[in-house]
Amino acid sequence: MSTRIITIDGPAGAGKSTVSKLLSKQLGCVYVDTGALYRGVAFEIQRQDIDWKNDAALENFLSNLDLNFVMKKDSLILMSSGRNITNFIRTPEISLLASFSSAKPQVRAALLDIQKNIAKTKDAVFEGRDMGTIIFPDAPVKFFLFADLGVRAKRRFDEIPDQTKDINKVQQEMKLRNGNDSQRKSAPLKPAADAIEIDSSFMTIEEVVDKMLKIIEKACKT
Repeated sequence: MSTRIITIDGPAGAGKSTVSKLLSKQLGCVYVDTGALYRGVAFEIQRQDIDWKNDAALENFLSNLDLNFVMKKDSLILMSSGRNITNFIRTPEISLLASFSSAKPQVRAALLDIQKNIAKTKDAVFEGRDMGTIIFPDAPVKFFLFADLGVRAKRRFDEIPDQTKDINKVQQEMKLRNGNDSQRKSAPLKPAADAIEIDSSFMTIEEVVDKMLKIIEKACKT
């Protein structure tokens, strides 16, 4: 692999996005939120009222899907058929639908090329749930970031702007999603055999990134 690829997998609320953004900035490379792709698919499924459980309907939908990232300043913006959908994909409903629909092999296959094409041309930090196990098994450094469920739920709860939000509901939905992702047959959520596991429950973002940078530096010397 001519480009430098770092993968960070783990469950929702472990801090993957924030850590990945800061790590990529420190390394001077691109940050790729692969979970956003699956959320983008879920958003369009909901918007277009697609019966994603019907294979024929799903395949027809995916054949017309036009998702891609564009760089805007230091951020990757998710576009769908030329429309910026970045601000519409972080609701609990979209998160849960993304978990269910991403278990479909057709969805994963449709998004594989986007991820591979980015890696061919750019040094990147790829954040997701199967980056180190399925998408980039040959990546030189792989991380699996996790945290206690209660800690993760509190983090996600604090991110939700809705004043009617309920932390118990957030925790239940997070537990359900992680269970679905871990038990699915296609690309289940789990650490790669050679991934370095980091528990972020009681670490600051800076502490996590500093630890990762030391590991990456050491790996580059060997």
